Amino acid sequence: MKATITSIELKGPLKFFALSSNALKIIRQLKTTDCKQFKKRGIWTKHYTMTLWENEADLKTFAHSGAHLEAMKLSKEMAKEIRSITIDTDTLPNWKEAKQLLEKGKVIRY
Repeated sequence: MKATITSIELKGPLKFFALSSNALKIIRQLKTTDCKQFKKRGIWTKHYTMTLWENEADLKTFAHSGAHLEAMKLSKEMAKEIRSITIDTDTLPNWKEAKQLLEKGKVIRY
């Protein structure tokens, strides 16, 4: 199975409203998929998500379609930095482990 862990650091606290609007649409999209598990956490300008998928094809289909794809196109307007990593695992890690894994992840800075 595959897990994707992502963090987004917003350009400022007012960008939270745009993030929240996009997140609601993405969560609605996520509920229509075969995602096995989902966790989110965040406060102020730093937010995290984790999703668990049966396979990489399902993960990529979700990530490159619908509300998620639209949010990715808009990310440079609200994000200072996005980090992401995909790992092989049968369960989602705890938040401490997830944050450590993100240190080795792909980084996009705007």
